[in-house]
Amino acid sequence: MRILLATDAWFPQINGVVRTLSRVVEELAALGHEIEVVHPGRFRTVACPTYAEIRLAVLPRSGALAIIEEFRPEAVHIATEGPIGWAVRSLCLARKLPFTTSYHTRFPEYVSARMPVPTALGYLVMRWFHRPSSGVMVATPSLQRELEGRGFRNVKAWSRGVDTEMFKPRNDPAVDLPRPVYLYVGRVSVEKNLEAFLGLDFALGSKLVVGDGPQLAELKGRFPKAHFVGAKQGEELARHYASADVFVFPSRTDTYGLVMLEALASGLPVAAFPVPGPLDVVDGHGIGVLDEDLAYAVERALAIPPERCRAHALKFSWRACAEQFLGNLQPFAAAA
Repeated sequence: MRILLATDAWFPQINGVVRTLSRVVEELAALGHEIEVVHPGRFRTVACPTYAEIRLAVLPRSGALAIIEEFRPEAVHIATEGPIGWAVRSLCLARKLPFTTSYHTRFPEYVSARMPVPTALGYLVMRWFHRPSSGVMVATPSLQRELEGRGFRNVKAWSRGVDTEMFKPRNDPAVDLPRPVYLYVGRVSVEKNLEAFLGLDFALGSKLVVGDGPQLAELKGRFPKAHFVGAKQGEELARHYASADVFVFPSRTDTYGLVMLEALASGLPVAAFPVPGPLDVVDGHGIGVLDEDLAYAVERALAIPPERCRAHALKFSWRACAEQFLGNLQPFAAAA
């Protein structure tokens, strides 16, 4: 099948959305499908306000139309609600082509964290965007229930995978710091609630932050004892996971938290708040501790055997993720 994927999140961005989409594209190709990705690199772009690392496509509608007409897709998936997502949504509606969407990012909460915009307005826009979708794919049951409670329709499950060959316990750590090493991996930005982690006072050990983002300079200045090493990818990222003893996930707004699966595959227990995302990935499996007292969660999580964390991560595969994605698509022929 010829599948068109429209996304405002793509390389060189480094985040869970890009990792998920790129791995699914690889698996779909391996299954014999042809995928065309409409991404910002194919258009003129400008920096995203308050987040210069992200480039947004400028007026991508005509370019997206040319791509669609040349590729002649048999199914369309719109992964993000940015300029490319809106453009392809408009084109599909104008041509009466069915499409699916996915809900990766809590934009209403993220916008409210940066600007005086009520989350209710953000969700009004999100419902409008996703309303024509044949299926709104979400990563967790709790997010599905939440969105349905907010008036979203046609919500479908789309879980995640992890590369257990790359992310695994290793004997070649990337850093040698006083133990225990408390690790955070992800964007260094206000919505990630990093201060809740960096502000903890541990008698022993080291805090390690892997990632980049608009808050990096500020947090480096405020928390000089923490070790900030910037963004890492591939084997280097895997070696940083293997350098730690516990993974701390302070975010209250993530829709999933793919980094938690990567940490678990590396043998790291997870400490987090009891919120959607951690509740779906961690709760009830004995692989982490969720508590409103994050310091308590960290101390308790350190006692969890690494082997138990690794065994749980082995249940998740990118092939299963891609097959679930395929099952959620709305091919044109089926719609007709």
